[in-house]
Amino acid sequence: MSISQAIENIETRYTHQPEFVQAVKEVAMTIAPLYDAHPEYSTSKIFERLVEPDRIIGFRINWEDDKGEIQVNRGWRVQFSNALGPYKGGIRFHPTVTPSVLKFLGFEQIFKNALTGLPLGGGKGGSDFDPKGKTDNEIRRFCYAFMRELHPYVDKDVDVPAGDIGVGSREISYMFAMYKNLTHEYGGVLTGKGVGFGGSLMRTEATGYGAVYFLENMLDAQDDNIKGKKVLISGAGNVALHAAEKATMLGAIVVTVSDSQGVLYDKEGFNQEKIDWIKAQKSEDKPLADYVSVHGGEWFDKQKPWQFQADIAIPAATQNEVNEDDAKLMVDNGVKYVVEGANMPLTADAIDCIREHRVHYAPGKAANAGGVAVSGLEMSQNSVRQYQTSEQIDTRLKEIMKNIHDSAADASEQYGQTDDGYIDYMAGANMVGFKRVADALVAYGILN
Repeated sequence: MSISQAIENIETRYTHQPEFVQAVKEVAMTIAPLYDAHPEYSTSKIFERLVEPDRIIGFRINWEDDKGEIQVNRGWRVQFSNALGPYKGGIRFHPTVTPSVLKFLGFEQIFKNALTGLPLGGGKGGSDFDPKGKTDNEIRRFCYAFMRELHPYVDKDVDVPAGDIGVGSREISYMFAMYKNLTHEYGGVLTGKGVGFGGSLMRTEATGYGAVYFLENMLDAQDDNIKGKKVLISGAGNVALHAAEKATMLGAIVVTVSDSQGVLYDKEGFNQEKIDWIKAQKSEDKPLADYVSVHGGEWFDKQKPWQFQADIAIPAATQNEVNEDDAKLMVDNGVKYVVEGANMPLTADAIDCIREHRVHYAPGKAANAGGVAVSGLEMSQNSVRQYQTSEQIDTRLKEIMKNIHDSAADASEQYGQTDDGYIDYMAGANMVGFKRVADALVAYGILN
């Protein structure tokens, strides 16, 4: 079966899962040169096998709110592929969580994890539970209930979840406590734990910092650098603010962050003091718009950041936040580099627009792999019962992001996707990640 036929089958079978279909098509349409060069992939039906998860675990979560009322949510864990190592991927608590969203995230995670060069498989999980407006006691009860249902299916050598949207160190700590209570084991079954009880330094910063490290390598490949560049960032969460922090440290001028209510624009750029203020404001669920009365700048209600002139855009909020019209705005406003801080923040049409205009584009599976890379390093630290310093982790993170960049750039060149200096990072990253997993599956025969 050809790649195009496999895509048609997926579209027919999963018409009710648009996010998953989008992710599969994005990979499939870029790996054709690799697939054609390796007939054993077709013979072994590698693509057809990889688009179906090993298993999807679904469960009901009963928990009690502060009023003593029983609440019911749904939870899932998608264990997609353990060809290269234990399943690895975050847990997301958000009302938009569905099997389709988790399948797209898990499918992307396979190749993202493969790109790091660490022995990690791909998976994803979560619940339609909305932590917003919940008390700490309610979140604790929900996390305990969630792990009570999930714990039979995870283990340090089987499936190692991490945090994601709605799941930070607090939630991981509650889930880890329940896991220990149920299993009587102190193992590295979750990453993103607090420093001091199994967590790694630099984990909080890793995704945002890693995206900027990848950007630095992109700029270097074009004999350019980040100093003085104007940067648009969407989101005001962990990834967005740490990307802003690292870009600012390196001399860039970050002029926007945003949330679901609108965009904050500061033409002077956000220095560390301003970024720290935003972090504190968001941690207390206070309005981002309050920034204007404290530090100046402008607030644009219910708008996106892409209306401003800039050199670089880092969409770091959520999936499909950048549509084709947004991409056209980026092009019109002089953006030359787009780096995905979130998972699949550009729609398919937006990606096409960006690439057609030869804007240098780094897909999320490559650019935001820093988070899972440091999660992998946390697993190693848990296994040997030794911690590494921030400097050691940061050095390793830089190395991993450079290796991801260089391997994607080399694959783009090797398979004829680089055009007059324009590197196709999407095709390159997809081919590198796919090849590493595919080669393992061929070696295993048909049992994986």
